[in-house]
Amino acid sequence: MNSNLPPSGLILLDKTAGVTSCNALFPIRKIFKTRRVGHAGSLDMRASGLIVAAVGRATRLLPFVEAGEKTYSFCAHFGYSTITDEWDGELAEQDPSSEPISEEAVRQILPQFIGEIDQVPPDFSAIKLNGKRASDLKRKGRDVELKARKITIQNLRFEGKCEAPEGISGRIRSSYRFSCDCSKGTYIRSLVRDMAKALGTVGAVSGIRRTRIGHLNVTDAVKSEELCEASLMKPQDCMKFPVVSLTDKQVEALRQGREMTWNKEPIQIEEGAPNMVLAVDKDGDLKAGCSFENGKLAPKFYLGLD
Repeated sequence: MNSNLPPSGLILLDKTAGVTSCNALFPIRKIFKTRRVGHAGSLDMRASGLIVAAVGRATRLLPFVEAGEKTYSFCAHFGYSTITDEWDGELAEQDPSSEPISEEAVRQILPQFIGEIDQVPPDFSAIKLNGKRASDLKRKGRDVELKARKITIQNLRFEGKCEAPEGISGRIRSSYRFSCDCSKGTYIRSLVRDMAKALGTVGAVSGIRRTRIGHLNVTDAVKSEELCEASLMKPQDCMKFPVVSLTDKQVEALRQGREMTWNKEPIQIEEGAPNMVLAVDKDGDLKAGCSFENGKLAPKFYLGLD
């Protein structure tokens, strides 16, 4: 890699619960001495798990990372709800019934949440209304009405009972653990809220943890205290997009925004995957992201510096 260029690459970070997604990036900015650090997909402050951070020019890849399917694990607590839909928020509603909700009843409602569904985001969210975050408006006592969004849940798995957090164990009817594979834009807090409604009660969530984004897994991520310069990876080493090696002349063509005919090794793009090919130079450094169609490579963005 050219040492004269600013650092550029991806970092798989295992965010700790209690830290905002933005604050989780501070150590990365400090290590690489740059403010040009972004991430794919925010996690709620109380959630933990995988964040894909990008440094320098690699931030241009984030939309393609964020589009990947995500996997979460979480605990749903039925019979008790809060204004934030998280277990430790201000009490919103208490189910007068203390009768436990059976595993069978829970399993029966799961199919209605599989596939493409309409989901209303939580009132306490970063979604903006007239330029203001919904959560900020709610904290000021303003009414918030968010519109339903189309999301897709590929799988929703029942994983048995879980312990309720201390402080609400006497207020709930039942607590169960789940995991799900879902599309960008899915709110686990809303999913638990809607599952509870389908069971004829109310609910709150705890222990949200993101374990996967696309093919990237939290088992390969580092904790913030483990971050170092070696945590930075070349995008082509951790993203499962096809990679092609170009001559200097071909790299220059992409820099100028020109498409080129590709007649070397075949390029295979997986069904359902983004139309993205990573182009590297003769030294193996990533230079551009391209689309591939009808035998031609066309630059989507150029990562190299003049």
